[in-house]
Amino acid sequence: MLVLTCIGALFLICVTHWVNKWRNPRCNGKLPPGSMGFPLVGETLRFFVPYSTFDIAPFDPDLNHFVFQQEGQLFQSWYPDTFTEIFGRQNVGSLHGFTYKYLKNMVLNLFGPERLKKMLPEVENTACRMLQRWSSQKSVELKEATASMIFDLTARKLISYDQDDLLVNLRGNFVAFIQGLISSPLDIPGTAYYMCLQGKCNENAEGLAKLKAVSAPFETTPLALTLAVKFLSDNPSVLNKMSTRQIYETGKNTDSGLTWREYKSMTLTYTFQFINETVRLAYIVPGIFRKTPREIHFKGYTIPAGWEVMVCPPAVHLNPEKYQDPLIFNPSRWEGTEMSGASRNFMEFGGGMRFCVGTDFTKVQMAVFPHCQITKYR
Repeated sequence: MLVLTCIGALFLICVTHWVNKWRNPRCNGKLPPGSMGFPLVGETLRFFVPYSTFDIAPFDPDLNHFVFQQEGQLFQSWYPDTFTEIFGRQNVGSLHGFTYKYLKNMVLNLFGPERLKKMLPEVENTACRMLQRWSSQKSVELKEATASMIFDLTARKLISYDQDDLLVNLRGNFVAFIQGLISSPLDIPGTAYYMCLQGKCNENAEGLAKLKAVSAPFETTPLALTLAVKFLSDNPSVLNKMSTRQIYETGKNTDSGLTWREYKSMTLTYTFQFINETVRLAYIVPGIFRKTPREIHFKGYTIPAGWEVMVCPPAVHLNPEKYQDPLIFNPSRWEGTEMSGASRNFMEFGGGMRFCVGTDFTKVQMAVFPHCQITKYR
């Protein structure tokens, strides 16, 4: 009996020590405010299962801005192991320094301003053609439809893919790939993660590998376009103003195509106020991950080395101290403000040296698609 009592007491002491050590991790300073949660599982199982590490989710605009500005020095881009397993070690998100800059420039050559200038007529024709097709249908699942539209357009430019000429459903394989990224990492037949890994080995792997480098716009842009349509539908006054401005901004008959000069003129007017407000409320990127290679001090707090920091743009975009009535859709709030680039209070496409390389491509889509919809359909 005495032995069991001693064992029980020793076990209780060990557990108490372990819990205390968990809740008070070693730190040469003061940790940022927050809770360590329960041992092992932390705050939620959702955070523990994919990452199994300590995390900080800052809502302070100054800290978010600091994270982006110190990219490559005090902070490094970081993704869960499942991402690295699927994308490969040499992917655009995990690279640093010269190699990252080189690959980033390659992507910009594909979807930068000069290439988009040549693509503009095709982007407009594709949007008009899809709208015409959808107009004859009783209903359309808009996010999936716009995702397919953008995927086909991009795949044609990147790998000369034409869904009408091929029996292989490359879009379906890519959807399986995306589902694998956000699924539990169970490499068991039948799971999304397993099918995603298997897709790397099939005959389409080469084409998919090229598409992975620019995969972000395939998911973020359709979401933004879907919400843009919803906001126009829910706000008749905005729709009427957009309709009037679209005709005025293009300055000609709506049956003729957009020129690059007309598109650029739209970036300075109400159209991009509408785009900024849509993106602000769209939660396009709910979290951006970075890792601390060494201990960091900020505003009296210490972030230990090896911790992950999750920048949360929606928390900044819904800050009532910056945006009056932040849940209200109001494009006019952007009147007289800078329309391009990231800031402390607006991080629609990230920030710093890893500012999203697909930004210009997304903005073209978000300007052209509503233009075609408003001027030709109701």
